[in-house]
Amino acid sequence: MFLSPRHQQILDIAKTHGKVLVEDLASRFDMTPQTIRKDLNDLCEKKLLNRIHGGAVFPSGTENMQYEQRRQIAAGEKEAIGRAAAGLIPDNASLFVNIGTTTEAVGQALLDHGRLMIITNNINVANRLRVYPQFEVVIAGGVVRAADGGVVGEAAVDFIRQFKVDYAVIGASAIDDDGALLDYDFREVKVAQAIIANARHVILVADSTKFERTAPVRIAHISQVHTFVTDRCYPLSVQKICRENGVNLIETAAQSDIRSASGQ
Repeated sequence: MFLSPRHQQILDIAKTHGKVLVEDLASRFDMTPQTIRKDLNDLCEKKLLNRIHGGAVFPSGTENMQYEQRRQIAAGEKEAIGRAAAGLIPDNASLFVNIGTTTEAVGQALLDHGRLMIITNNINVANRLRVYPQFEVVIAGGVVRAADGGVVGEAAVDFIRQFKVDYAVIGASAIDDDGALLDYDFREVKVAQAIIANARHVILVADSTKFERTAPVRIAHISQVHTFVTDRCYPLSVQKICRENGVNLIETAAQSDIRSASGQ
């Protein structure tokens, strides 16, 4: 398939970062937004990208992206989400931290907390936090997934069920407009469901790119969580579900806009 040099560069950027935005590309290539939108439409017609609001994403289908690639997608947004979610968790609490790059951002943001008991099936979180004396880190047993260091399977589910914790931090690979939280690996979903069932307060952390993705396995419904932390929740249907079910919706980008407007 023939691609112009600019189209190839746009595709390469999307492969690296998971998505591209019209404004960023217009600045990068010194083109008008209209020209970039046409470029994205051309690439989408060739089934090389999928269009989203304000840009396009590299198609994922039913296959998950490489873990290191996922780390780079919306990295700044994930960092802000991590700080906001960590701010909800007091010292001297117990919590689950599930698999995912956004949940890892929450773990990083917990470093300034006092004593915490952290139970996780995420080897990356356990390895990062284990060296801090204020944390008691407990890791689930089970099958270690080579791709991302996640511990999954029935053994991990049985382990999680031994606890009843104050907070749970969970992620999702995709969020449907009807509020369904979705993932790719059935084994991981079973662990996430056990985590939800055994926490007093469930915090969902997911950046807005998850509204543009699909995945085949249902974790839960957004009405089952207590707090949803994201950068922007633009689907009106999801906003409505949060309002009607008493889900505390925290949008970090909106908070940033307020601070900028006030000159802070």
